[in-house]
Amino acid sequence: MKLLIVTQKVDINDDNLGFFHCWLEKFSEKLEKLYVICLWEGRHNLPDNVQVYSLGKEKGYSKMRQFFLLQKFLFKILRDADGVFVHMCPIYAILSFPLAKLFRKKTLLWYLHKSVNWKLKLAGKLTDKILTASSESCRLKNRNKIEIVGHGIDIDKFQTTNYKLQTTNYKILCVGRISLIKDQETLIEAVDILINQKDIKNLELKIIGSPLENYEKEYYKKIKNLVKDKNLENYVEFSGSIFHKEMPQYYQNNDVLINLCPTGGIDKVVLEAMACKMPVLLCNRAFEKDLAEYKDILFFQEKNSQNLAQKILGLKNLNNKIKIELGNYLRNQIVQNHDLDNLVKKIVNEFKK
Repeated sequence: MKLLIVTQKVDINDDNLGFFHCWLEKFSEKLEKLYVICLWEGRHNLPDNVQVYSLGKEKGYSKMRQFFLLQKFLFKILRDADGVFVHMCPIYAILSFPLAKLFRKKTLLWYLHKSVNWKLKLAGKLTDKILTASSESCRLKNRNKIEIVGHGIDIDKFQTTNYKLQTTNYKILCVGRISLIKDQETLIEAVDILINQKDIKNLELKIIGSPLENYEKEYYKKIKNLVKDKNLENYVEFSGSIFHKEMPQYYQNNDVLINLCPTGGIDKVVLEAMACKMPVLLCNRAFEKDLAEYKDILFFQEKNSQNLAQKILGLKNLNNKIKIELGNYLRNQIVQNHDLDNLVKKIVNEFKK
């Protein structure tokens, strides 16, 4: 089978989309030929049966030029490809539709986001099917075309041989861009409660990520000032962006990942941490199915720093036997429900139907 994938970026060093390089490698293993059209082409090291076409954003091409390049590449590739897989961007499904229809190629859209806009609604009408990770990950009212297939985590890359038992300090990790929706402010307030009110000093917080938009940069200033005002500078570290390929070591060498995103799509970093047997604390109820057996200790109330502080302390005080059992449970959930290799098989099989 020969397949065309349309995506935003092919760059193994990108801190946000670098994970998709692994996806392309997995697809290449199961296909005779893989064509990739991307908005931005960066560094990659893909097998010989993968051919990448860039729309030139990395070169500063205008949107008009990008549009005509897309149509040029589609016209060339669709003669040979057996189908079109659009990753995350409904607009690419819309722009690909006329030629995909002309060449009678099945089009599938992968989408995980709580936002429902006109582009998603239109793409839902034009594509053959929308694949998503959970029922909360795609909120179109018309569910006829939506199929829940789980997420895709490289379980060989994200793993650990043994759960890391607690060292001198309890190490808290937060991963994601600095943004109001990521709510790092509530986490800092919870750490303040533990350190300055409960006098628990053996804590460290590492925040990985950077602001992207101007309004996010203002939020970044706000939370850095909050750290200063609470006298937490010796306990909180802002590490900036990290290459995605380097993330396993951070999951393996910290004690808990805290994710403060509201209920919506399944955040990939939570699944990566779980694959590394790392306990997670979150308020996103989209994870309830994956965390059912331990939901009482792993979920906190959204924007409630007092409740979050209690949950951190509860995890910190778990005995080592339960921590090991929890870590094994978390990894098993990823292996069973979110293995990248299984996901790619499901996607390829959709095109064979």
